[in-house]
Amino acid sequence: MSDITAAQHALVQRILEGAGQAPHAQRRAAFNGLGLTEPVAALVNKVANHPNSVTSAHIRAAQSSGLTEDQVFEIVVCAAVGQSTRQHESALAALDLARGRSSDAPSNP
Repeated sequence: MSDITAAQHALVQRILEGAGQAPHAQRRAAFNGLGLTEPVAALVNKVANHPNSVTSAHIRAAQSSGLTEDQVFEIVVCAAVGQSTRQHESALAALDLARGRSSDAPSNP
């Protein structure tokens, strides 16, 4: 395992299972982008798919659902790291496919 892969795994483990204010299940849901209720789901979607359009109104809406500022911060971090993890894994899979290392590689490209 490369140093970068090990560091990425450690980061994911820390944000999902480490000490924090948001419940572990909520952090994992934000990381996966699934299973959250509104308005937190909207914030997670914005962070993952349109991060440049997140506004203070999105943050306030999440806080209005009963989350503290620290909990919102943790959820935002989990959403961002989850999305970047999915993108990184997709990029690595594409590289492996291009190099012919994947079992998913077509037999006759």
